[in-house]
Amino acid sequence: MQSPWKPGVTVAAVVEKDGRFLMVEEETNDGLKLNQPAGHLDPGETPAQGCAREALEESAYEFEPTALLGMYLARSRKSSTGEDQTYLRLAFRGELGVHHPHRALDKGIVRALWMTPDEIRASVDRHRSPLVLRCVEDYLSGVSYPLSVIYTHENVLLLNAR
Repeated sequence: MQSPWKPGVTVAAVVEKDGRFLMVEEETNDGLKLNQPAGHLDPGETPAQGCAREALEESAYEFEPTALLGMYLARSRKSSTGEDQTYLRLAFRGELGVHHPHRALDKGIVRALWMTPDEIRASVDRHRSPLVLRCVEDYLSGVSYPLSVIYTHENVLLLNAR
């Protein structure tokens, strides 16, 4: 019997400062790739909390989501196994906070860097996902939705209370 289809849920921080976007360079099975600070939503957290956590873990910058940029769905094939994967990405815009330069970055993250939109556009072949550039373009177009469009029932947060 085939297992039911379940897309992975990821959260991403789209952070702009002085015309540059915060990106991370990370080790993958396909070599070094570029991405926004992003990762899987963990049990017991809201999407906004997960985004703030991932931004800190991957870039050493605090980040406070203030708006939903969008929800994005994309497929990819795992190079190591050929497995077809689908991801639902919730991308957020928000406020850049304190940088913790001595904080260790997540496993696989080589460095955080700031890139212009043109540099991001010119490096599409190095993007971890086709959603990386789309999120930047939506940000630049002014796309923004209130955080209240994402409702998290209190029973999700109870997972942290166990």
